Amino acid sequence: MRYTLLIADDEPEIVELLQLYLEKDYNILTAANGEEALQCIHSGPIDLVILDIMMPVMDGLQLIKQIRATYHMPVLFLSAKSQDHDKILGLGLGADDYISKPFNPLEIVARVEALLRRVNQFDALELSASQEATRTLGELSLDRSKCMLYRSGRPVTLTSTEYKIVELLLEQPGRVFTRKKIYEAVWGEYYAHEDSTIMVHISNIREKIERDSRQPEYLKTIRGLGYKIEAPMEN
Repeated sequence: MRYTLLIADDEPEIVELLQLYLEKDYNILTAANGEEALQCIHSGPIDLVILDIMMPVMDGLQLIKQIRATYHMPVLFLSAKSQDHDKILGLGLGADDYISKPFNPLEIVARVEALLRRVNQFDALELSASQEATRTLGELSLDRSKCMLYRSGRPVTLTSTEYKIVELLLEQPGRVFTRKKIYEAVWGEYYAHEDSTIMVHISNIREKIERDSRQPEYLKTIRGLGYKIEAPMEN
């Protein structure tokens, strides 16, 4: 299967560089602003989007809101090093990963491969009849056949990355997972350095599954170690 990628960036030299490294293995579409990108996505199908934050007409942050209202394909953000706030905001709005400019094109290739590998893992879940279909913890229920999380019977909208983190933690409730373990299991890459990516995704998940994200009942931080998920204590 040959995947189709959309590169949305208003800098032609960056688009050309990414095309050079990616077009051998993928079909490539390009857009110079957010509106063009959205039109491409509606025309579809698009398997993955590489998206610059700073674009004319409609910027990347506005575009990710539009994408996540309907679509679930992986989104990789590009951002300048000085835009840490935008990186965190982008992840909060539903991006799956980000990489800073200037970047090594080979790292982009590796990130794209890792994101698409997770998509394939979702497909494998549906085909695996031997896997336990549902995992339940308190009011949370994970339907692995549909790749859906429910709380009290109501669907919780997760990005693909958030889903994989929840699925990993629910495999062993009560177990503490380090950031390194989570990153390598979900992203499929070696965890070489500390950054805010996992913390932001954990924060987003809490906003969606907890009654009060500031006092989580399910998704707990174990200071200095990592994260675990467990059933709330009964009053």
